[in-house]
Amino acid sequence: MLARQVEKWERDIMRKGHKEGHKEGHKEGEAHILTRQLQRRFGTVPDWVSKKMIDADQALLEEWSLRFVDAQSLEEVLAE
Repeated sequence: MLARQVEKWERDIMRKGHKEGHKEGHKEGEAHILTRQLQRRFGTVPDWVSKKMIDADQALLEEWSLRFVDAQSLEEVLAE
């Protein structure tokens, strides 16, 4: 009985880890694409931009990706 419960816990932990890893990978990919777009449009991207990208959650990265289309500066894209 205990062995079955331990197996269930292991499966649950593995599933949760896989899900979190997938989510983090998606966030990193979105940040990478946005960074490349910013570089293409505005030139060299300063370190403060990279820091903001690392600290941002998925929703904020998505918002910045939409702002990028109309923004005239990095500051406009990444405004709070």
